[in-house]
Amino acid sequence: MIETIANLMTLVFVVGSMVSMGLSLTPAEITAPLANLRTVVLALAASFVVAPLAGWGIVLLTGLDDALATGLIVIAAAAGAPFLPKLVQAAKDDVATGVGLMVLLMAATVVILPLLLPLLLTGVVVDSWAIAGSLILMMLLPLALALAARARYGAAVEPVQAVCAQAANVALIVLVGLLNVMNFRDMIGLVGSHGLIAALLFYVVVAAVGYLLGGPVMALATAQRNISAAVLVAGQNFGIDVLTFIVTASLIGMLVLFPLAGEFGRRRVRPNA
Repeated sequence: MIETIANLMTLVFVVGSMVSMGLSLTPAEITAPLANLRTVVLALAASFVVAPLAGWGIVLLTGLDDALATGLIVIAAAAGAPFLPKLVQAAKDDVATGVGLMVLLMAATVVILPLLLPLLLTGVVVDSWAIAGSLILMMLLPLALALAARARYGAAVEPVQAVCAQAANVALIVLVGLLNVMNFRDMIGLVGSHGLIAALLFYVVVAAVGYLLGGPVMALATAQRNISAAVLVAGQNFGIDVLTFIVTASLIGMLVLFPLAGEFGRRRVRPNA
């Protein structure tokens, strides 16, 4: 029952966030940041070179067992997630840039993930169409439809945008609470395995590198991994231990990144206080 509600809240959050963002932005606002070649190159390098290397290095450093090591590598290879615009919003930064980077990294994940994972892990066959289908259906399609509605109806969509934004916020709060309940024992069980330390270290390292490369938005874009794609890959190729670690690590990521985004936001408004 709890798992079903969590899945429903995930769907409401993802679709609600995409629709809300699409109804509040224009295609030009989203694509404008991607016209900067330096931003695009840095985002791709941070997410698909630095993050996988960081995951691989942390696996060696912490001596994780095979299942946990596999889970961390899968997380490190999957980028672009619907939480990114919400994190950027919490950081009081440019949401359009966050949405643009999210779309870029999601699309790149569909192409790069099936090529990258076999290089990092032996015996892995990734169904790129399954990944693409879930990303397109749950994220890109709602975003595209909402952008079209905004272009067609203008300010008339504002009440719908407000409702979708509120629904996404409520779903996120419920989802975080449910994830804590569902994964509490798993998190406790990982204490002696270095799994929690490895996950925490990964998110801190990649956020720091992203910040050095491009500031707060790049930090959040680099550190927020595509857990939906990671779970999909784990479900197709690995056992329950890998899947459990991925879900638990994603919770750790939220516990790191949302406070970090809040700190970015406080720093951004402090000079004007």
